[in-house]
Amino acid sequence: MTDIVIRKVVDHVEDVLMEGGRAAPRPLRMAACAAVIRNPWAGQGFVDDLAPAILAHAPILAEALVPRLVALMGGAERIEAYGKAAVVGTNGEIEHAAGLIHTLHFGNAFRIGAEGNAFLPFVNKRSGAGVPIAFPLTHKREERKGTRSHFLSIEFAISDAPTADEIVVALGAADGGRPHHRIGDRFQDMKAMGVDQTGKPHATP
Repeated sequence: MTDIVIRKVVDHVEDVLMEGGRAAPRPLRMAACAAVIRNPWAGQGFVDDLAPAILAHAPILAEALVPRLVALMGGAERIEAYGKAAVVGTNGEIEHAAGLIHTLHFGNAFRIGAEGNAFLPFVNKRSGAGVPIAFPLTHKREERKGTRSHFLSIEFAISDAPTADEIVVALGAADGGRPHHRIGDRFQDMKAMGVDQTGKPHATP
């Protein structure tokens, strides 16, 4: 088993002060933390069982990224939306990227750290160094997953990663919804359409 090799950890932070030509009611902070690691399956050809490397790497990646991102956001209570991403270099498989972020040993650590309970939206893909790493964020609470104000995306790039035998693993968060959001949410749509969450008409008395 190859030990985890983290080449660097990268932070991305943006504070949105204006939108639509108007000052935001309060600055919207969006941040991401990414780890650039050597692909643990590099040079091995097709590997049938990815689980051993996933179990060896995912908890360490969570330990490296979750507290760092929570600190950038000013604490778990400040986080309202979140997401995750992984980009594997050109010598790897998309399954390698997916394996490191689609495991409770990684995602659940972020949910706990962010005090969330909702599914984490994600991106996993294969590309080369300097690729834009863009991924969605949605509200961290399951009961508010239809809150469209928190349908956000964060994007950044690392000029020298991932190289062909690397993987970039990232977590992202936001401390609010879009400034001046005004498109409503799915619950308002359902009420206007007279349907419930399954799309069926409301029962009439």
